[in-house]
Amino acid sequence: MHRYDDLDMKILFELTKDASISVPNLSKKLGINASVLYSRIKRLVKKKLIKKFTIVIDDSLLGIDVKASVGINRDPKLKEQIHKALMETAEIASISEVTGRFDIIVRVYAKNLEALHTIVIEKIGKIDGIQNTETFVELQKTDKDPVYLT
Repeated sequence: MHRYDDLDMKILFELTKDASISVPNLSKKLGINASVLYSRIKRLVKKKLIKKFTIVIDDSLLGIDVKASVGINRDPKLKEQIHKALMETAEIASISEVTGRFDIIVRVYAKNLEALHTIVIEKIGKIDGIQNTETFVELQKTDKDPVYLT
């Protein structure tokens, strides 16, 4: 395991808030030399602590008004085929194998509740080996900074 100092953590904190910030602006904000900051960021990427720089999209402007998590129980013998079919379902944003009462939890994005219903019943529910599902519609979401960055 690599050791990371306070400066590394400050860099990570700022980049999680805005990955598009320029190195000169971030160096001013943190009070360090831009070349030092650039080499630190490069090192964090090389050590694979920073996996990628990305953007956050306002999904509602794309017509995605409903987000839900769907708990799925499956036939364990069909695990690979089910995973492949879920990966091919465009509206599924992520797939997590979990412990507990479900085998899998998928994150689904839909235009509206009717579209969500169609995705769960017609697409997910008809995959061979899916035994049952339970859908949890997101009413509100509040993101917070990870505890290791505070």
